[in-house]
Amino acid sequence: MDILTNPIVVSVIIMSVLCLLKMNVMLAILVAAVIAGLTGGMNLTTTISTLISGMGGNSETALSYILLGSLAVAIGRSGLADIAARKITKVVGTKKMAFVFLIAFVSCFSQNLIPVHITFIPILIPPLLTVMNHMKLDRRAVACALTFGLKAPYVSLPVGFGLLFMTIIKDQMVANNVSVTISDISSVMWIGGAAMLVGLVLAVFFYSGDREYEDLPITGMDEHAEEVSMNAECWKALAGAVTAFLAQLYFESLPIGAMCGLLVMIVTGSIKWKDMDEIINGGVAMMGFIAFVMLIAAGYANVLRETHSVESLVAATTTVINTKFSGAFLMLAVGLLITMGIGTSFGTIPVVASIYIPMGYQLGFSTPSIILLIGIAAALGDAGSPASDSTLGPTSGLNADGQHNHIWDTCVPTFIFFDVTLFIGGMIGAMILG
Repeated sequence: MDILTNPIVVSVIIMSVLCLLKMNVMLAILVAAVIAGLTGGMNLTTTISTLISGMGGNSETALSYILLGSLAVAIGRSGLADIAARKITKVVGTKKMAFVFLIAFVSCFSQNLIPVHITFIPILIPPLLTVMNHMKLDRRAVACALTFGLKAPYVSLPVGFGLLFMTIIKDQMVANNVSVTISDISSVMWIGGAAMLVGLVLAVFFYSGDREYEDLPITGMDEHAEEVSMNAECWKALAGAVTAFLAQLYFESLPIGAMCGLLVMIVTGSIKWKDMDEIINGGVAMMGFIAFVMLIAAGYANVLRETHSVESLVAATTTVINTKFSGAFLMLAVGLLITMGIGTSFGTIPVVASIYIPMGYQLGFSTPSIILLIGIAAALGDAGSPASDSTLGPTSGLNADGQHNHIWDTCVPTFIFFDVTLFIGGMIGAMILG
């Protein structure tokens, strides 16, 4: 199968173009999935059934988003999130750059120290939108800060989700008869983190100008609420949030954590029985669309798997590689396309490793260089993909008042400042490491 007619290449390009033309993201992914199936040899009926059967792959994530959205609404109504927002405002004042870097710093904890991934975004960010409006802060900078915090730590640090990411790389290297340790991997993957840090700094300066937003109603927030201090309702909400966090860590399940948090808030009276429908509906309003996008994305990934287009794309690149430079370039480019298509950096590693490892040694790359190429090839595309939780998460918080476009305000900026810098960093690192 020719590279240019590969279902991944064709469908990802079509999906990207449709999204840039402001077609609804969910519909764009559906169209891309159908195109992938048809160009991969399936008929329309088989493509749709394959897509539907694969949607369960993200069912846990989708349920988590709905429950966490409801938890965020309940916490927002208590006033606890507003108190946290005021604390952050006192720390940074009206300094826009300091605010953005603080958001990036706090976001990094969600991947290692307190591995909650995107859970904190719908709780922390909506109460801060009014503050951002008064600063005239460009939300594209905040989107980049949030995506940096969701992605850079697992790319470069061997703790939390980063340990899982690097363990998958290690296991795939060992499976291909290359003995490496986690320290071997972390000793080179810092290059990816450094490249993203450069991207964050560039994004903050690029989006440092004023941008006007209106003070519109925010989903999950009571616009008529008075300023509150830590009262009984706030302590009850805090108990729910802490319970959700601890239960998630204990059961290793986001849905269970969110359900436990909601249960504590119901039992303590933080969520009134008569308000329960309103809170759940608010959670659906905040996170429902994102949940459905993740479901469709899982179905799209299943179509790509069933057409075996991932393997054929990786194999096809070997026929046009004859130098280290072309090898590194195409390895990273294919990784970018695959991850944008199947939506997971972690799932991309096993796909590319089996071919990239022998190919890398054949081209004369060193083991550290191959580790870097596999790691960055897998990580590319997670930022900038319309169907990635690294972009959907930031949008869920920043668009709580309907003034932040998922594609042009999150995906395009994160693609430019993170995927491009990761690509360049991967190329330079591979050439230096030899």
